[in-house]
Amino acid sequence: MLVGIYNPDLNPLYSTKMSLVTAQKLSEQFKEKPIPEVLDALAQNYKSIAFSTSFGQEDQVLTDLIFRNNLVAEVFTIDTRRLFNETYETFDKTIKRYKKEIKTYFPDKTKTEELLTKKGPFSFYDSVENRKECCHIRKVEPLQRALKGKEIWITGLRSGQSTERENLPLFQWDETYQLIKYNPLSKWSLEQVVEYLKENNVPYNPLHDKGFVSIGCAPCTRAIQPGEDIRAGRWWWENSKKECGLHETN
Repeated sequence: MLVGIYNPDLNPLYSTKMSLVTAQKLSEQFKEKPIPEVLDALAQNYKSIAFSTSFGQEDQVLTDLIFRNNLVAEVFTIDTRRLFNETYETFDKTIKRYKKEIKTYFPDKTKTEELLTKKGPFSFYDSVENRKECCHIRKVEPLQRALKGKEIWITGLRSGQSTERENLPLFQWDETYQLIKYNPLSKWSLEQVVEYLKENNVPYNPLHDKGFVSIGCAPCTRAIQPGEDIRAGRWWWENSKKECGLHETN
């Protein structure tokens, strides 16, 4: 039995405070446990668990662990319709390798059409506001649909990915989506991620071998130079916080 579990369907006093306590207790309970064991325990206590993948290195580690161990979690991805061809190739190799489905969510057709009609295909280069508008339509809204009704959201976030994530806990309460977020790789280094992929022969995006560390939409991502921050390749023309809204700090 997990420590500190609160079920909103059974407990009318379920609140953000209780949820924060639950996340803290889960972090303490599972801080030294292997990922498959944690996922198995969560599956026994929560009805709806989802893992979001963008086919980056970290996500491929977790996809391998989930699929290879037949763990109970819905694996999904958001296709923004602006991804690199290499990302689609990685998607294809992954489903062929594991013979498992990856549920796919697209941006809303009407909103995407309206955006391009009014502002053209590259409005995100014009201002931070325009870029966030595009991210919201192509990423955030599909994510809202994907996470609706979910209790646990598994992510591939690591504390070493940016200064905003350096204190990333193993479990956290996400107030925006009203669920518990599980970050299994929060304390992993990039070297550990790469080593896992090699040792287990996991398919990964070939752009990682060309200086791309964090890979998003093709028009918004470039390779980074030696010494640059790991997020420098995302929205490189901006001096703003390097986030798209999917993982805003609560």
